[in-house]
Amino acid sequence: MTDDLEQLYKSTYTAVVRFLYRKVWDAERAEDLAQEVFVRALSHQPEKPRAWVFAVAANLARDEARAAMRRKRHLTLLKGDPIAQPTIAPAADDTVEHDEQMASVEDALDTLTPRDREILLLWDAGLSYPEIAAHTGLAVGAVGTTLARARRRLVQAHDRQQTRTGTDAAHS
Repeated sequence: MTDDLEQLYKSTYTAVVRFLYRKVWDAERAEDLAQEVFVRALSHQPEKPRAWVFAVAANLARDEARAAMRRKRHLTLLKGDPIAQPTIAPAADDTVEHDEQMASVEDALDTLTPRDREILLLWDAGLSYPEIAAHTGLAVGAVGTTLARARRRLVQAHDRQQTRTGTDAAHS
């Protein structure tokens, strides 16, 4: 089986690296992940090694995207950490207004499909189109179109919500 894996490595390594590169958009990281794929193949000895190698590569790329999101989210949280950056407390009216706006946005987001919500949140988190594509499985070219449609749906949902809220307030 080791000879089979050696042959698999020689015949597919470049294709696996290329595949991973298109998922993570970092050549060195793609090579590291490809090495990890083949190390795992040694211990698993899959029946259909070529298909298995690409499935594992896709899973590793997805894990990589999730880890990158967690790192970015953590850094964003640290930027907003009041201990790290002392700030002046906002006025009570500003806090109430901000909370109402956030609740309104969250409600509008909840009306979206999971894919639209995910695309918007990934974009809002600062991921590039290639990173969003790698995370969602969309083609890089489809990310912009999907994002534009998701934004339009979010605005429409928010506008509907504001119209309802305005109507509710008028009846009070």
